[in-house]
Amino acid sequence: MNDVSVVTFGPIGVVANAGEDVNRQDWSRVRSEVRLRAELADALLGLSEYSHVIVIGYLDQIPAELRERAQAYPSGDSKLPLQGALALRGGARPNPLSFTVCRLLEIEGATLRLEGLDLVDGTPVLDVKPYIAFYDSEPAATLPKWAGG
Repeated sequence: MNDVSVVTFGPIGVVANAGEDVNRQDWSRVRSEVRLRAELADALLGLSEYSHVIVIGYLDQIPAELRERAQAYPSGDSKLPLQGALALRGGARPNPLSFTVCRLLEIEGATLRLEGLDLVDGTPVLDVKPYIAFYDSEPAATLPKWAGG
């Protein structure tokens, strides 16, 4: 394995929406824009043919002490089994990245209009990819019982 001590990324854009509550649970109907740097407009060629995209964001509002937390209860619910940070989907992890599949409504210039993006206003966006169901979904995947599996 390569000895990589630091990896540096810069945002390609930013989220714009009315979302301010980082603890919001249901984002399914939230409409957002991802405003990419203007010079990336040409990089969106062909993306409008997809119904959904994957947005990778940097959860910049996660406090440093949560990034150091090794274990937590899912959704903070102590009735559920204690889990390691890397066994949870929340942002309290060593590298607070988000990975969201959301509906692509429209592209205008370097702006993507989306539905279901679970990121608050101002969140830096690191990447956008097309969602390809047969490639990105694993129908035989299983979940632990506490998560509905």
